[in-house]
Amino acid sequence: MLYLVGTPIGNLGDISSRAVEVLSEVDCIACEDTRVTGLLLQKLGITGKKLVSYHEHNKVTKGPQLIEMLKSGITIAQVSDAGMPAISDPGEDLVKLCIEENVDFTVIPGPVAAITALVLSGLSTRYYHMEGFLPNSGSDRKKRIDNLKNINETIIIYEAPHRIKKLMSELLSVGFSDSKVALCRELTKKYEEVLRMTVEEASKYFEDNEPRGEYVVCLEPKPEEILEASTDDVEELARHLIDEGLPTKQIASRLSEITGRPKKEMYTLVLNLLK
Repeated sequence: MLYLVGTPIGNLGDISSRAVEVLSEVDCIACEDTRVTGLLLQKLGITGKKLVSYHEHNKVTKGPQLIEMLKSGITIAQVSDAGMPAISDPGEDLVKLCIEENVDFTVIPGPVAAITALVLSGLSTRYYHMEGFLPNSGSDRKKRIDNLKNINETIIIYEAPHRIKKLMSELLSVGFSDSKVALCRELTKKYEEVLRMTVEEASKYFEDNEPRGEYVVCLEPKPEEILEASTDDVEELARHLIDEGLPTKQIASRLSEITGRPKKEMYTLVLNLLK
């Protein structure tokens, strides 16, 4: 049996009693960094565990080896350095191998940096897009950044401190200047910090303040462009929304957002079209 075990993202007190129990009982622990996991086990009072390195750079060879161990009856816990395995983590690949090879696995839930930051951000939690780590550079990064402007929900990005200035600049270049952003670092730790501002303000902030620590960036969708429309165009759009069966107030609000015209004016226009 494989256990994917969530571990604390900062505060040791966030680990569950079930996670401690599983880590204490398994035969082997597959981990991103044996030193980090060794220190965690020491703090939890767990000794004598076999630790196997399993990370992004050796997953192709180590994954099948772990599967063979599991098939032979060895119980394994897989952990990340912090947070939930398989979330921006090669545990995702190990899960796929288990499914392909008909190996039993289960999840021991734990903290997730992305969700913790999303709740702290104050931005919409109803719908969100987990971007995770962007490519470090090149055309792949440019494509991912460019794609963000098409996402109409809160966006979550993991970013290293030495690239946070670059990220703000890239977001400005694709139209996010007025979007709200929450920059979260040191989550669950003593010096937890959340900076809430617009992307443009964040870009200026980092000109005078050096980024420190890993960031979880929660980003508001790119504002829709204001439509420079004639009255005929607005009426046509209003009729389209009416045909969709939307309530009058919702149609007026939507028209106001798109055109930049007062909501009261749009409400009157819709009422006149409904006569």
